[in-house]
Amino acid sequence: MIRSLLSRPFASYIVSQQKKWIQNSEKIQHQTLQKLVFQAKDTAFGKDHNFGDIKNYEDFKKNVSINDYEDLRPYIDRILKGEQDILWKGKPLYFAKTSGTTSGTKYIPITKESIPNHINSARDALLCYINETGNSQFLDKNLMFLSGSPVLEEKAGIPLGRLSGIVNHHVPSYLRTNQKPSFDTNCIEDWEQKLEKVIDETIHSDMSLISGIPPWVQMYFDKLHERTDGKNIKDIFPNFSLFIYGGVNFEPYRNKIYESIGKKIDSIETFPASEGFFAYQNSQHDNSLLLLLNSGIFFEFVPAEKFYDENPPRLSISEIELNKNYALILNSNAGLWGYSIGDKIKFVSKNP
Repeated sequence: MIRSLLSRPFASYIVSQQKKWIQNSEKIQHQTLQKLVFQAKDTAFGKDHNFGDIKNYEDFKKNVSINDYEDLRPYIDRILKGEQDILWKGKPLYFAKTSGTTSGTKYIPITKESIPNHINSARDALLCYINETGNSQFLDKNLMFLSGSPVLEEKAGIPLGRLSGIVNHHVPSYLRTNQKPSFDTNCIEDWEQKLEKVIDETIHSDMSLISGIPPWVQMYFDKLHERTDGKNIKDIFPNFSLFIYGGVNFEPYRNKIYESIGKKIDSIETFPASEGFFAYQNSQHDNSLLLLLNSGIFFEFVPAEKFYDENPPRLSISEIELNKNYALILNSNAGLWGYSIGDKIKFVSKNP
């Protein structure tokens, strides 16, 4: 009861702050670029790319090209050898380990300055929902966060793991008491074994929120179905009222997941990646996602059809057009510069 009551004024505050930056998004993005360049001017990357002389976005584009992981690998290799002040000041707090089709294993830096983007964005997605719907009672019941293992390795003295496992270490303490599955279960590496243990821990719990990548959640639902002689999820968890998903395209899973649940429930789509938390659905009346322009990332947009040109046009948020496909380019306080994540987006609104 206390969690749900306290969340409402906090949700109202967060949404009021959100409205302020939404109304000044172009100015905020300009300020973000200036701040990023200033903070990184004494790093190896900043010195190599004349950050001390960059005054505006046009200067930035002349000095920093569009990069992929292979382009930044020489700098990341230096961090892996123990050097500091390479892509960002100091050393990363973590490396998020991710697999790429062209670069094999990637080590994506997460810094002291960038970790709030991952943590607070997920929190704010929930608070937007609470503020709009008034539904906060789910916070007082059991919350499921299906994630990768929170067991971290070390690389050059820097903790290394899957992003969802890293984020698991930063779940607020007030949610720990009703978080499922347990830390020990989350640490199980083998997915089949882990799934069975998750079922053991949750099948008789009052689950109100379930969050995870759609294919994982569907496997969880299928196992529950088997264990309960074909019951729908709504009959196993009568108070299940909110589903949070992201990480992959939801459309191939949508019908099957709602069929498994057995009723329509509220859902929140999110757009997280190891490189940053970029957007979330901030209204139940609109399926589009709010791009997070006030979260330590300066975004650039390249028209998709011109991405492979020798010198493709690079646009800031003030220059984009509606209903066009753009390649998403990041510059962030994790030390990613001109970084193409390989995703395409399309704007359906400019206000917000």
